[in-house]
Amino acid sequence: MSRVAKKPIALPKGVELKVAGEAVTVKGPKGTLSFALPAGVEVNVNGSEVLLASKDAETMKFAGTARAVLANMVKGVSDGYERKLELVGVGYRAALQGKDLNLSLGFSHPILFKAPEGITITAPTQTEVLIAGADKQRVGETAAKIRAFRPPEPYKGKGVRYAGEKITIKEAKKA
Repeated sequence: MSRVAKKPIALPKGVELKVAGEAVTVKGPKGTLSFALPAGVEVNVNGSEVLLASKDAETMKFAGTARAVLANMVKGVSDGYERKLELVGVGYRAALQGKDLNLSLGFSHPILFKAPEGITITAPTQTEVLIAGADKQRVGETAAKIRAFRPPEPYKGKGVRYAGEKITIKEAKKA
């Protein structure tokens, strides 16, 4: 039995949740997100509280996942999500060109990364990149794509890393 699904989701002020058949739409100040419910999962809205239920014990496992996704959507449209990346290395820089991100990561050419729909990319300094948006999954995916251009290497720690990420530095070969 899923204990996660039994926990109610609190709807903050300014956020409304609509259920239309198998689709749930959450609308708030940061945007609108929608989600297709798994078969056998029901959503009940009681004022400013949302409860999930399943039709039988077999579909209860999907109710916990659906509850977690809906809770992330509610938080995303009310507060939003953000991910911070740090560029570590000599000459590694990030700059904005309109909505696109121009990265200099030690290659012979600059990398131009186009911001996906619903994602805001900012560069407060030359070595920091902030990715913000309402959809938690898309914010994380965008951060992972940017990090994949030059992941941190284990000998000097150079590359694009998440803020606060601890890189274990390997010892070099000894003669």
